[in-house]
Amino acid sequence: MTLSDSIVLEFLAKHDLELPPKALSVNLNRHGHDIGYSTVQLRLSNLEENGYVEKSDTGYYEISEKGRRWLNHELDEDDI
Repeated sequence: MTLSDSIVLEFLAKHDLELPPKALSVNLNRHGHDIGYSTVQLRLSNLEENGYVEKSDTGYYEISEKGRRWLNHELDEDDI
């Protein structure tokens, strides 16, 4: 888990949003996080592969239950 991963997860959870990568990148930057669009795309792909976010058929991402559990320090080592 990278710092960018944590920031993305925290942002999606805090604002309870479902966003496409470009909108997420723009909003992260508006809130003071200097994370580029390509980094957001890469991190979302990795987070989805590992079950921390879910992607809808329309390309929107939202935090998953596993992502929320990770933020709350509720995952066992085997789950990470």
